[in-house]
Amino acid sequence: MAEVCDKFGATLTEFNGETDHVHLLIHFPPTVQLSTLVNSLEGVSARYLRQEFPDHIRKYLWRNHFWSPSHFAASAGGRPLAIIAEYITNQKRPEPTKESDPATALAQTESASSRP
Repeated sequence: MAEVCDKFGATLTEFNGETDHVHLLIHFPPTVQLSTLVNSLEGVSARYLRQEFPDHIRKYLWRNHFWSPSHFAASAGGRPLAIIAEYITNQKRPEPTKESDPATALAQTESASSRP
């Protein structure tokens, strides 16, 4: 995701999500169209997830698409970005199990095993 943002001159500040949606805090220049950035993020992430977790992803597809055709975006409107980043970081989500959400459970396992 950060690499996609870099290509647009954008910065991915915060990233968190649940089984059915993600929260991203991205700072991008006014010359970048939001829809173009979102489409690129969705395309790259869908390809990655299909390659890395092909058996697990099938049950999360929307008519053979990983992402739904809709998204929500809001401007920070001058609010301190630290507050928005904290909101994203602290999103409460249930602990996934391999049965309920294998991709997230695997990602969290991999993340935990790579910590010092």
